[in-house]
Amino acid sequence: MSSEPAQAPASDQRVAYQIRLKGHLSAQWAVRFGSLSIALEDNGDTLLTSPVIDQAALHGLLRTIRDLGLPLVSVNPVEPGPSVK
Repeated sequence: MSSEPAQAPASDQRVAYQIRLKGHLSAQWAVRFGSLSIALEDNGDTLLTSPVIDQAALHGLLRTIRDLGLPLVSVNPVEPGPSVK
């Protein structure tokens, strides 16, 4: 275990996150998530994917999910691939 703190991304570098919700998100709620990529999966979950500018933006997104009463399954950072800028 390292005692070094995790390094934050540079301020101009966005980190993408995948947020998994239990159940399919209905169209009425999808409007609240505007620019996020929304995928309804075969297993019944909804996968939201979006870059966020900082941790405050991520917490705001999670607060929206909480306020809507949507059941959160997981939140995972997405490693940038070669085609992601």
